[in-house]
Amino acid sequence: MTLAEANPSQPSTVSALDELVLSQSFEEEGPRGKRWGKWVALVVLLLAVGGAVAVAATLLPGWRGARDEGLGLTHEVKRGDLLITVTEDGNVESASNVDVKCEVAGGTKILWIIPDGTQARQGDELVRLDSSSIEDQANAQKIVFEKAQAAKIQSEKEHSAAKIGVQEYEDGTYVQGVQDLGAKVKVAMENLRSAENMLGYTERMARKGYVTSLQLDSQVFAVARAKLDLASAETAKNVLEKFTKPKMMEDLTGKRDSAGAKMRSDKAAFELEEARLKRLNAQLASCLIKAPRDGMVVYANETGHSRMGQQSVTIEEGATVRERQSIIRLPDLSQMQVKVTVHESKVESLKPGMRARIRIQDREYGGQVATVANQPEPTSFFSAAVKEYATIVKIDGTDPGLRPGMTASVEILVAHLQDVMTLPLQAIVDQGGKLYCWVATPTGPERRPIVLGSNSKQAAEIRAGLSEGEEVLLNPRAVVVESREDVQTMEPAEKVAKSFGTTLPAGPGNGKPGSPNGPPKGLPGEKGPPGDKGPDGKKSGKRGGGRGGPGDIMQFDADKDGKVSKEEAPERMRDYFDMIDTNKDGFITAAEAAEARRQMEKMKAAGGMPGGPGGPQGGPRPGN
Repeated sequence: MTLAEANPSQPSTVSALDELVLSQSFEEEGPRGKRWGKWVALVVLLLAVGGAVAVAATLLPGWRGARDEGLGLTHEVKRGDLLITVTEDGNVESASNVDVKCEVAGGTKILWIIPDGTQARQGDELVRLDSSSIEDQANAQKIVFEKAQAAKIQSEKEHSAAKIGVQEYEDGTYVQGVQDLGAKVKVAMENLRSAENMLGYTERMARKGYVTSLQLDSQVFAVARAKLDLASAETAKNVLEKFTKPKMMEDLTGKRDSAGAKMRSDKAAFELEEARLKRLNAQLASCLIKAPRDGMVVYANETGHSRMGQQSVTIEEGATVRERQSIIRLPDLSQMQVKVTVHESKVESLKPGMRARIRIQDREYGGQVATVANQPEPTSFFSAAVKEYATIVKIDGTDPGLRPGMTASVEILVAHLQDVMTLPLQAIVDQGGKLYCWVATPTGPERRPIVLGSNSKQAAEIRAGLSEGEEVLLNPRAVVVESREDVQTMEPAEKVAKSFGTTLPAGPGNGKPGSPNGPPKGLPGEKGPPGDKGPDGKKSGKRGGGRGGPGDIMQFDADKDGKVSKEEAPERMRDYFDMIDTNKDGFITAAEAAEARRQMEKMKAAGGMPGGPGGPQGGPRPGN
């Protein structure tokens, strides 16, 4: 026990150094050390008592006077430094994480995973995922792939043959046909010329009487026949050039183009099946995950905002993971930071670059605010009214002892006011919207209006109303009756005009609940009729009016049967209906609602459910 603990009513003059000397003196080993420790302790004790007497002699007159007059404790107004800070708890995390994710399409199960916290090296096996269904798909895809490849090869050969057929006809068959028909035309022309010469000779011989008429007629017929053969040969050549060639070219080019289209189709089908096979092979490879770099294995368990605040994802063997879900994080332990959530009432005072003091277990670190979120963190049903903003504070330097997930207390320095007058917050009283304190004077306590500046959790800056050296009551409400009185500075109509810019129009029932000009009945805080009871059987004294009011779930009992069905409950509570309905009869009774409220209060007191039931969503609230 320290001296301060032994006599808490007196100001302690024993410094931390004195305490350290005392503790070290008594901890020395051996009889000699113990004797010396006792002497040192006695000397220090005498010095401490002497100092306390001196201090008491100095401060006793003013303090005693205040006590004699029944004013209680006082505080002397002094100038000094005032630190404006924001303190929140958060978790340590790495500023640079490599996420190992599931790359299997559609997700799969974890067959094996390296233990959490293991120091992994690059290339070490981290996770094995279930690949049985992917292997079956890959084997079936191989068959489809081979068929597509065969069809592609066949269509390519057919297209090549069709191209050769076009060239063969155009440069071979057609040319040969033209040459053959040209030869026939030429032969027919020679035959015609020879027949005509023979006919002329026969006609001359017939005039001389050397040839009979029958021979002459035969020669005439030979000439006619030669002409017909020539005409036929010329016609055949013209038909080949004008009709046969275009027709054959159309037919052959059509077959070639058709074969080309089929070839491209089979090729596209082949490429599609090949891509599917490659994708399945890649999926198979993704079922074996290896470390991309050195680092400590941290399971990517995310605490979701699901029912009752439980974890939405648990990484373990046998768990199902979805595609692109993080399984493991490999943090960079040389770059650590703390993530804290700051209430909306404080977040406006935070700016990036502000210095911070971070306490993790028994160690302290310096830090700096890196980012302040501009959107609140997602909340659960029970804490929907609590708006908190994520703030990242970077830790200065490196410490191999830091691990992700450690709890940290962060104190952010918002402002450092130097040489200002300060006053403890407990000495300030709010009356009628104005701030007052009570100054100890020879004639008694004097109420003094004051103007405040910035404030911390313990003290506030005094900008006007007090002078340095004045004694101010620390507990005015305990000793001054005037400080406990509510000061009415304005009439009700003036309050309305100041708050809303206009007064209510005059008329019957003005300002009464339920009247045309008054507020609606059943507003939160309006006293209800005697006999109103909550589900725990106690009088509430207030109406359970609107959203977030003091009413309970039984206010939704539309048919007045003493219990609430799921249809009667508001939609925002149906997801939690079965949790409150403990006997699973499809209805919530007053006793079940009271039990749920008690459970929520226990969780809230334990720090598990900020806001708890009875938040602004209109769920069951604790009875008054």
